[in-house]
This record gives sequence, structure tokens and C-alpha cells, in this order.
Amino acid sequence: MVKKIIKKTKSILFANPKLLYENEKHLVNDDFYFKGKNKKAVLLLHGWTATPYELRRLGVFLNESGYTVYGPLLRGHGTKPSDLENVKFQDWLDDAKEAYLKLKSTHKKVFVGGTSMGGTVALCLAKEVDDVGGLILMATPYKIKMEKMMALAVWVASFFVKYKKKVYPPTFGSRKTITRIISYQTYPIKNVLELAKMVRFSRKDLWRIKRPCLIMQSSSDHIITKSSLKKIYNKINSKKKKKKYIKRSYHTFISDIKNEHVFVDILKFINSVKK
Repeated sequence: MVKKIIKKTKSILFANPKLLYENEKHLVNDDFYFKGKNKKAVLLLHGWTATPYELRRLGVFLNESGYTVYGPLLRGHGTKPSDLENVKFQDWLDDAKEAYLKLKSTHKKVFVGGTSMGGTVALCLAKEVDDVGGLILMATPYKIKMEKMMALAVWVASFFVKYKKKVYPPTFGSRKTITRIISYQTYPIKNVLELAKMVRFSRKDLWRIKRPCLIMQSSSDHIITKSSLKKIYNKINSKKKKKKYIKRSYHTFISDIKNEHVFVDILKFINSVKK
């Protein structure tokens, strides 16, 4: 089964993400829509300050297996950091719901996947819409590391500065990771508080989620707590659920991952959902 999938989609699986980026720079700030043939769709939601491009390669891979794949640009992203300043987390949920309903109107089943903040949006959406085909949660926080301390620091900083430049720990890896290249490198302090609100909101009433769920997280994630994956896994009410830690990767691993089995695992999961 795995060998057949790899053979069929070999071109995108083994494409170098950085070489692809060099040829696709003009697509970085755009959403994407790949029409499929099997009447099923996958909605892919990007992370905070990033763009749909970080999920584009996964989208191409899933589309090659028959799925319609849509990666919308969430409000405040893909333009300039100041456009994020007054965005509320409900705006991102509204964007995701609108995209989901558009897909649902023409497809019999719609899966929702997201990375980082996109996974948080997916969790919130699944609690509101009960006919989601399944969830693919990547680098999705149950809690942010040192969450309370960071929230207090950000709140205090918001009285003195409007924008802050990103600082990366040495363990984050290369400056050339795709998500790092395409993301805003300066962000409005005010919007960090909205992101924190959404994370807190997303972990409430997780028992309401009953749809099939695949949860993936880097074992060396520097942003979210290592227990995030297990917490979400244990609290959701899904009868069909699977968890997996990804080795030798960073927080938003999906854009730079060269391990083809991550893509294959996602495809196998959505293929396995029959009802």
C-alpha cells in the first residue's frame, strides 16, 4: 500500500522544499485550490503569521490522490504585519467556516487539517460543525510552553510597544526553513493576545469532538508543550484516533519535512475514514 502511494506521487514526495520555493516565490502569499476527482475534499489551515504556502506541498500530494484541496489565506496574513493588528480570533474561525461550507456544498465529505494556529482553528471548527469528515492536527497546542508567564509578559509589553520582532532560539534550526522564510518577521503585540485567547478557547469542551482524528507533533517542538498531543488525544471523544510524534523536526514540520511517510500517514488516515 505504502509503496503504491510513493510510486504514484513520487515527484512531489521527493521534491526538495527549498528548490520548490525558489520556483514558486510568486505563490507564497496566495491561497490555493486543487480540484479533485473523488468528491472528497481537504481544507488545510496555515499557522499564525504564515501563509497557505507552508501547506501547499501537502496539498499537491493529497490532490494527486484524488482529493480536492483548499488552502485559504486567513485574515491579516500574506500582506503586511499591521493588517494583523485588529484581527480577532473569531475572524479566523469565520474564515475557516466559510471555506468549509463552500467545500461542503460541492463535496460529500470534507476533512479539516491545520498546522500550529491552523490546528487550533480546526479544533474550534470541529466543535461547531459536527459533520467534519475528520481532523488532521499538526503541531497543535493544547498549551504553549510557559503559557501564563508569556501571556503576562506580552500583556505588559502591549502598553509600551505595538510591534515586536521575532526572536528564534538556537534550537529552531536553519534560517532557511520554509515557514520562517514566508512568515511575518515582525508582529503586532495586540494580536498575540488574540492567539492566546483562541488556544484557551480551543481546549474547552474537547469531549465534543467525536470525528476521526490524526494528531502529529514534533518530539522537539520549541513552541508548544510536549504533552499537547497526549492531552488532546485523551480529551477528544473520537472512536477513531491516532497520534504520532515526528522526529528530527521543528514546530511547523510539515513545510520542510523530507520524510515522505508523514505525507503518506496523512493520506492513509483520510483514506481509512469510511463514514
